[in-house]
Amino acid sequence: MDRYESLKLENQLCFPLYAAAREVVNLYTPYLAPLGLTYTQYLVFLVLWEEDDLTVGQIGERLLLGTGTLTPMLKKLENAGFISRHRQETDERVVRIRLTDEGIALRDKCADIPSQVGSCIKLSPDKAGALYQLLYEIIKVSGLPDREGAAC
Repeated sequence: MDRYESLKLENQLCFPLYAAAREVVNLYTPYLAPLGLTYTQYLVFLVLWEEDDLTVGQIGERLLLGTGTLTPMLKKLENAGFISRHRQETDERVVRIRLTDEGIALRDKCADIPSQVGSCIKLSPDKAGALYQLLYEIIKVSGLPDREGAAC
């Protein structure tokens, strides 16, 4: 086998994952842009609509995002009136995030987005379910490096 065979684009698992993720995320743009939201902001709302009044760290754990990514985004959402940020009384280093009435109302405007985007992805329910399981296996089980870039 050629020493450089593994460097061919067609032999990279990362490329189809990256390209498919980009394509799927782009499907959200026509639905989120009129609401003034990015895809990552939408993910924050998905977390908060499930459970409000979380810390920045808890949101980051759920979304696999660091505070360096979350903090500026949360400030924008606060300035837009969708969330409020409060320092925890027992430990001022901890910032809690709560939905405002506008953030709660946004849920109704987003309720149909999953089905609208889902209708654009032409996978059978069985294949979609299998893909979902495989992706979460990669995320949770494969021993991916931590955010600091340590090797597996």
